[in-house]
Amino acid sequence: MGKSKTTKFKRPQFNTVGLPVNAVKEAAAEEEERVDDDDCPAAELLEKLESPSADVRECACAGISRVVQQSQSIPAFLQRDAVRRLGPMLLDGSMAVRETAAGALRNLSACGGQEVCEDMVKRDVMTPLTALLRECCLGFNSAAVPNKELKNHMEDVANEAVNLLWNLCESSNQALSLFNKSGLLDMVVQCLERHPHNVELATSAAHCLHTVSEDNNELLCNINGDMYGALEAVLLSNQPDMVHTLLRTLAAGTLWNMNGSLPAARQAQTLTAVLATLSQCLDVDAGELIPQLRRAEETRLHDASSVSVMDVHASTKPAAEEMGEEGAVQHVKNGYSGDDFSDLLPREMEELREAAALLMAQQTSLEILVNMCCSDDPSDDEWEESSSSDESEPAGDSLSSLMSPLCLSAEVHAALINHKIPEKVLKKTQFPRQEAMDVCCQTPYWRSLVKKMQRVQSRALTCLHSILSGMDAESLGGAAALQQAAQHLSALVFSGPEIPKDEEFLEAVISAMRSLLQMTASKNIPQSITLEQLMSICEAAAHCDVISVRVNAVAILGIAGSNLAKEKGSAQTLQVIGNGLLQVANNDSNLVVNAEALDALFDVFADGEEAETAAKCIHLLAALKTLQPVFKAKIRKLGRDKYSSHQLCVIDNVRVNLRRFISYLETVAKK
Repeated sequence: MGKSKTTKFKRPQFNTVGLPVNAVKEAAAEEEERVDDDDCPAAELLEKLESPSADVRECACAGISRVVQQSQSIPAFLQRDAVRRLGPMLLDGSMAVRETAAGALRNLSACGGQEVCEDMVKRDVMTPLTALLRECCLGFNSAAVPNKELKNHMEDVANEAVNLLWNLCESSNQALSLFNKSGLLDMVVQCLERHPHNVELATSAAHCLHTVSEDNNELLCNINGDMYGALEAVLLSNQPDMVHTLLRTLAAGTLWNMNGSLPAARQAQTLTAVLATLSQCLDVDAGELIPQLRRAEETRLHDASSVSVMDVHASTKPAAEEMGEEGAVQHVKNGYSGDDFSDLLPREMEELREAAALLMAQQTSLEILVNMCCSDDPSDDEWEESSSSDESEPAGDSLSSLMSPLCLSAEVHAALINHKIPEKVLKKTQFPRQEAMDVCCQTPYWRSLVKKMQRVQSRALTCLHSILSGMDAESLGGAAALQQAAQHLSALVFSGPEIPKDEEFLEAVISAMRSLLQMTASKNIPQSITLEQLMSICEAAAHCDVISVRVNAVAILGIAGSNLAKEKGSAQTLQVIGNGLLQVANNDSNLVVNAEALDALFDVFADGEEAETAAKCIHLLAALKTLQPVFKAKIRKLGRDKYSSHQLCVIDNVRVNLRRFISYLETVAKK
């Protein structure tokens, strides 16, 4: 419905593997009657927090940290007011207790999900957390800290605290509001400034800053030169390792979030610095580097005195035991992907940490680029990849009036071209190199990188969709380059025995295909996709739960069909497309998808002899007359309860156009 638009990339709230707070309370109430306190580790562990022994308190915090990774245990802890009982431990006299308490709360926030985070904030976890961070920051450069070992321990405590803060601000508006008002920004910036000495702490701080600076006008209005200077210093760092690459990428993302609040002269400077950083990150070939890192690890382990690979595997068993069947660490870490774990790996697993940091850096770079190319209209997010196929609307007002095409600013457009971003993004859309996949699959504790490589590919496809939606064909290399890109996307989808079923990949690749087809159609560039391929996409989409996949699949049918309608002898193919769209319009359970299918039908059968012939053969007029009252009833029954006002506005526009299109077909039938 109108030109396909890119929408702002929203980092997903971390996976809610736990229970929401209301479910926690219900489950706790039910279990209270049938579970003995003696059988529940929560009661015993929380009791030990009151011990006069620091060692016992530390062990209790460590135990809580482990147990809450099992989501079914979280209700028991919340029922016993674990947050208020752990809070004072953040200011315990023992540094070890502080660190393990912060780790336990961090795990609770990550494993519990958004509603648990909100509940933690309501239980006043931010007060002791703010006090803890203030003490840590005072100790970083204080002469009162007697030795380097204590200072390092203080930084370890700060790292856990910043990660907890990051999780809370990611999921709770109240936490974000408190962050804005309580001076926490200056503390997190101080943690970022530790990057020459402690890159792990600085990276956690950069993650937090990237999160809190997104769409946060209250914070951006109060940002001072110290924060800009700290971020600029990070960008100017030149360490070649991948952890520093991730750090620079996050700093670039924060600067981009701040860009609108900077003076005009500095905005151009910032844009150049940000894109240079992202470009350098995308230049790294993960498919080549990951096997190199794995070989370096093997060499290091082999050279280590009398330590075999098996011995090292055994020595790292505690970390390995936290990994699931696919190698993903069960200690859940909040972040863009919901499963970043590079800072949780033992420091001796340096090569794996490097590989994980690179993949997170490239994923983050692509997400920043998506946001550069996106619309800031909040209503865009409400319409699942708001859609259509062609600009022509023979039966009434065009829905494109509600979905205006995206235009990049001249500065962003020029910078993307200067840094060759479109070519680099297209390269990242390729399937991960087989050698890298094999290396990761053969080594259990590297296996989680497979999903991360696939996620980078999916983000690249989403980014390609954004670039295609926001740039003109000539800037992207003209007809030849677009045809080459079309062949590449077709190979991604159709090269295997069947279309990939992974929803994240499917959503990204189909949105990119749609944008590319729209662009090639507008330039009358021949399309190479076959009818069989079109129908196989729709069939795969029909079994997908993701609404935008189904929306984009029918939009692709509409684009292809409206172009075919201009060709002689296409009536038979148009019949197949028409029947497919009618089936979706009638049978899909979602009104957004129904509306998209109808809008595609309007485009395909808008005009021309071939379209008229095909419409008669499939009895389109009768089918739409039968569908019309059902569609109206569905809007009345489900509209207000399930759909936003913006979605309903677009759906209602389709309803009006359906009536007009039926009138148009009746006129044609009388000829």
